[in-house]
Amino acid sequence: MPVAEDTVREALKQVIDPELFVNIVDLGLIYTVTVEPADNDQSSVSVDMTMTSPACPAGPQLLSQSKEAVTRLEGVCDVEIKLVMEPPWTPDRMTEDARDQLGIF
Repeated sequence: MPVAEDTVREALKQVIDPELFVNIVDLGLIYTVTVEPADNDQSSVSVDMTMTSPACPAGPQLLSQSKEAVTRLEGVCDVEIKLVMEPPWTPDRMTEDARDQLGIF
């Protein structure tokens, strides 16, 4: 049975932006999660994500941690994390939880 998109998003919540101390899902950095069936009831997962700015110094760390978090999921055999910059990230993408953590109203 393929891994559910919600399961992937929950795993990605383990990845915390080291400058803002908020997880990347609540920050709105995850644009799309695609789960495709692979061999032996395994799943291939592709994630399109962005950064808060193109020059984000934590970018490589966030990409690496994202791949690790999804790879650890049971039933996942392949993970691709793609960095995209379109559309550009804006604070409007943040969840209410992230806004509360950062004191943005």
